[in-house]
Amino acid sequence: MQVANVTGAAGSAASKQATGGTDTLIGRDAFLQLLLAQLKYQDPLKPMESTEYVSQLAQLSNLEQSIKQGEKLDSILVASSLSQATSIVGRTVTSPDGAISGKVVGARVTSDGVVAELSSGETLLVSSGVKVSN
Repeated sequence: MQVANVTGAAGSAASKQATGGTDTLIGRDAFLQLLLAQLKYQDPLKPMESTEYVSQLAQLSNLEQSIKQGEKLDSILVASSLSQATSIVGRTVTSPDGAISGKVVGARVTSDGVVAELSSGETLLVSSGVKVSN
């Protein structure tokens, strides 16, 4: 029955991951492996209760949905960044402190955000406080 206890803890971790908790301990594959191990090694005289099994399947379903939502959100953020990058080309950008300013000749999307490439050869991360003008 020790495997059942481990799986129960893993189910809680998967539930926290699915609900956006900070304790992301295991992923989908590890959860499935633990669930299968629990089914394989359970005591035949004391099988897993059906309610516990259904609960774990519901947690797995929530985890799958959470992963898909995260992937969709990532694609929306990338599309938004690409749209922002194309909209600033040809415009003038100025850093919040005014130290860097110039016409945007190109833009690229990085993990930090949109980086404007200026005609002077400088680059500027387009973030809060950056002024964009015609």
